[in-house]
Amino acid sequence: MSVTPLPGTPVGAVGATAVKRTGLYRGWPIALIASVASGLTIGMSGYAFGVFVDPLEDEFGWTRTEINFSLTLSVISLLIGPFVGKSMDRFGARPVMAVSLAFVATGFLLYAAMGELWQYYAASLLLYAGLPGATMLPSGRLISIWFAGTRGRMMGIVTAGNNTGGLLMVPTSTLVVGAAGWRWGYLMFSALILIVAVLVIIYVRDRQRDVNASSGKRWAPKVAGDQSRGASVGFTLREALRTRTFYYLAVGHAVPAFAYGAFLTQLIPHLESKGLSDGAASAGVMLLAIFGVISKLVFGRLSETITARWAMSISLGIQSVGLLLLIAAGGSLAVWPVIIFFAMGFGAMGALIPLTVTEAFGLRAFGTILGVTSMVGAVPLIVGPLMAGIVFDAYGAYDIAFAVISVMFMLGALSMVMARKPESPGLPTATPP
Repeated sequence: MSVTPLPGTPVGAVGATAVKRTGLYRGWPIALIASVASGLTIGMSGYAFGVFVDPLEDEFGWTRTEINFSLTLSVISLLIGPFVGKSMDRFGARPVMAVSLAFVATGFLLYAAMGELWQYYAASLLLYAGLPGATMLPSGRLISIWFAGTRGRMMGIVTAGNNTGGLLMVPTSTLVVGAAGWRWGYLMFSALILIVAVLVIIYVRDRQRDVNASSGKRWAPKVAGDQSRGASVGFTLREALRTRTFYYLAVGHAVPAFAYGAFLTQLIPHLESKGLSDGAASAGVMLLAIFGVISKLVFGRLSETITARWAMSISLGIQSVGLLLLIAAGGSLAVWPVIIFFAMGFGAMGALIPLTVTEAFGLRAFGTILGVTSMVGAVPLIVGPLMAGIVFDAYGAYDIAFAVISVMFMLGALSMVMARKPESPGLPTATPP
């Protein structure tokens, strides 16, 4: 007796006739959890950072420099990235995410209990050590495995949670700190992260057999079961290091650190130095976050059409031009459309960086390779803020610093153009458009 395979069942799959279209495709809750984990972690540690500055100054008498030095400690995220990535390649995303989120939650918990400056720094190191395994690394792996045929648009949707987390955590933490104090704000952060860690343990899976078993369920992508060796093919780190593409990607991945370290953190003081009020300057950052969401969605989908490397080259080019336009706009009304223009390039990077690695080298050593290329970003992350501060102290404006960063963005865009997909026996090649 012959049995007709169900729609969406991969051809030749063992036990295909046993798959029943019941329940939701597991990739959707996994994508949601990855988005929430990354969004809350970045929203709490980055966007909401400023909410606690004044309360800490009032409570302990710490200077702004002493408090902001904790941001420099975030370089540990880049330095340990290769080790976290290698662990994820070996053990899977679930244990790495769970442990990383536990680090983040513990960091916030220690913030709530601290009484000395060294304790603040120690908690910051612990928190930042958890960032790579809670944000970009697992998102890139999980989406590439569960949504192989639509990874671009799905990465855009998932990483849009980063900007959404910022939009939500700033007002939420402001309300909690205003009503109950800064310690309760950190306790709230810790509790929310722990809840996400539990969800990770319960739901997150990244084995190919789990994807195949879920391919007949509701809302399953049509290609879900066709990637039977998706996580096992591709380059090893040693093989990737032998290609020119790796080094072009490393440059392209390092440049965005200028945007986070020397632009995003300086945008409010830049706008204020051009005559905008505190409220207007803060609105500029909110505008950046809102259109950053749109940018991720647009460029995530675009990466499926023109490849991720070309999409990222365009993204960096937009930012290069946007910085020059921002200098020219000064404090005029033109600054608002310029911020929107810049945001349309800026927001896309969180989605495109992991996509360029998957596109070039596959998933076999995805975490390790992404961790190593991202580690190069430690240099601009350290140099960028220092350069911006020195320039402002010398000239009373950020214009020269932004012009230098604009040149760096253009070099990054050219580097991404050169990062052609290399040939490898373990990864079928495709001719890029």
